[in-house]
Amino acid sequence: MATLKEVETKIGAVKKTKQITKAMNMVATSKLRGAQQKMDAFRPYAFKFAEVLGSLAEKAGEEASPLLIPREEVKKIHVILCTSDRGLCAGFNAHLISMAQKFAKEKSEQNIEVVFTNFGKKGRNWCRKSGFPILNEHLGIVGAKFGFSIATVAGQRAVDGFLDEEYDEVYIVSSEFVSMARQTPVMQQLLPIQPIELPEEETTEEEKPYLAEHICEPSTNELLGDMLPRHVYVQLYSALLETSTSEHAARMTAMDNATKACDDMVDALTLAYNKARQAGITADLMDIVGGAEALKG
Repeated sequence: MATLKEVETKIGAVKKTKQITKAMNMVATSKLRGAQQKMDAFRPYAFKFAEVLGSLAEKAGEEASPLLIPREEVKKIHVILCTSDRGLCAGFNAHLISMAQKFAKEKSEQNIEVVFTNFGKKGRNWCRKSGFPILNEHLGIVGAKFGFSIATVAGQRAVDGFLDEEYDEVYIVSSEFVSMARQTPVMQQLLPIQPIELPEEETTEEEKPYLAEHICEPSTNELLGDMLPRHVYVQLYSALLETSTSEHAARMTAMDNATKACDDMVDALTLAYNKARQAGITADLMDIVGGAEALKG
């Protein structure tokens, strides 16, 4: 059985750990508020941009841009993996890496090479450990303040590589912020740009959703030449915002659970301390009583 000093030391250590987890929870909560505001403000723009672009691309056809034309044979795939730089956010990074690993394994079994661009140290470290080639890495971005230029630089490299036929498809693995308690890993194809997908029940002409007519000046094809690369930047920036918000939410929840676990441990250790202290007092009393009885005899 642990001595009183050992239990007391453990209680002190757990209380200090609780202070750290509570402070990290407060920091994550503060950062989450700003990240969520930026994400909520950008979501409608990204959705409307994709809707307008999809409508124009559907009318113009695949011949309007090489970014719309699927390759006949896929030999190489570029995956943009978005993770955090730091841990202590429960299974946030593990879920994203698991999705990327599963996808890369499936493609490798089909003799398709998979290369990565990493946002965040966790994904970068996993790629190094697993032996996957890394084209580019961007550290210190997810979870911090960043601008649209980050997505522009990374997106331009992806577009240039696709047009130069360095790879045949581009995907992005990121986290979608659903709620404070739920962040879902998602995979989206960036290149070639996919057409608007309609639900299966909306296949008839009468049931197709309304797509507004857009009057283009200059021509649709010329406009798409500028908008299609920008679409990649917008989707990449949106994914980074979602991932950043999800990281803060996951860390806030993880630190809140850790703080509660510390409280439970302190209660359990305090109970053990009191039991050990009572046992020591009882033993001392028995010695005193035994000595007094011996003197009487």
